[in-house]
Amino acid sequence: MDAKEILREDISNFAFRVEAMTIDEVFEAMSLLEKHSEDQVSDRDETLSRITLVEEEIERRFPGQKLAPYRDWKQDQPLLS
Repeated sequence: MDAKEILREDISNFAFRVEAMTIDEVFEAMSLLEKHSEDQVSDRDETLSRITLVEEEIERRFPGQKLAPYRDWKQDQPLLS
């Protein structure tokens, strides 16, 4: 999966699919979307709307922790060269 695949998917389908993802898949989707949003892209609004959906799913799974579990996961990921 990459950010472009996520962005091609209908937003309602993506929202439904995020609910069924494992937590690692949710975090991976967030990471891909964040990286994509940092580029000079014409689909920034679409990217941000999907980031919001993923943020809401993380907050639903980890009430009161905001994005701390995602930040912890991200920090533990090996750096790719």
